[in-house]
Amino acid sequence: MLFSKKTPEQKRRDLRAMLVPGAAVQFPGAFNPLSARLIEEKKFDGVYISGAVLANDLGFPDIGMTTLSEVAARGGQIARMTDLPCLIDADTGFGEPMNVARTIQELENAGLAGTHIEDQFNPKRCGHLDGKNMVDLDTAVKRIAAAADARRDPNFLIMARTDIRAVEGLQVAIDRAKALVDAGADAIFPEAMKDISEFEAVCNAVNVPVLANMTEFGKSELFTKDALANAGVAMIIYPVTLLRSAMGAAERVLDTLRADGTQEASVPEMLTRARLYELVDYQGYNQFDTGIFNFQVPGLDIGNNSANL
Repeated sequence: MLFSKKTPEQKRRDLRAMLVPGAAVQFPGAFNPLSARLIEEKKFDGVYISGAVLANDLGFPDIGMTTLSEVAARGGQIARMTDLPCLIDADTGFGEPMNVARTIQELENAGLAGTHIEDQFNPKRCGHLDGKNMVDLDTAVKRIAAAADARRDPNFLIMARTDIRAVEGLQVAIDRAKALVDAGADAIFPEAMKDISEFEAVCNAVNVPVLANMTEFGKSELFTKDALANAGVAMIIYPVTLLRSAMGAAERVLDTLRADGTQEASVPEMLTRARLYELVDYQGYNQFDTGIFNFQVPGLDIGNNSANL
């Protein structure tokens, strides 16, 4: 009932403990707090909170339109609903080094377990689109150094994302990843890898955990958990999978409603009322309410208390 039983500090320790090369822990992307609870119930390892999903949910494209306050607030709403650690996308850190430092502390305050900061220009664009503009190595390093210096909880995970593979090739991406680790990154997110051998090359080149992004319709093939584990990947994210699935279902039922004049044909595909109530834990709230308000005040007519007050 209510929120997570684990503290943010414990969830950060959990995240650190599970990030073992080859573990390939799976972090589906939550698009709202209730979907995070569903991810936990289905026994996944953690929850990913995508910047693209946060932007799209507000009706924006993934081009740096969201603000730190919007991301931190929504991230906190999602993180507090689950005992699983939540990794959140902080784009470019919402500015330059001083802004990055503030971003880290706001995300710590919101209860997140970690974040990743990328090396694109601000405003950025989706990592699987062409035409990305990359900052120079010095700027990328300063962002990560500022992030590492700003955190107050040493277990808050600072992950460095590099998008430079699509612009300057794999070797430059590996060299940049090494520099970002030297700057203080606890993990590396190499975006838009071409094939499994490239993930393996990055994993072999750095001495920190590596993330694989398995987003649909992107530059990378949708590799299996086993294939990525064999390549040495520590974490897999599925950032937009649930949002795409939910919006696809919403579009189909609206088409049915428009065509038929009723949603009757779509009802079998819907989450039932009982299942929805189970997910939001109506029973837990009811038991809590009964346990607290199960007394009567002598001389007070509960049924007509307004007349007695």
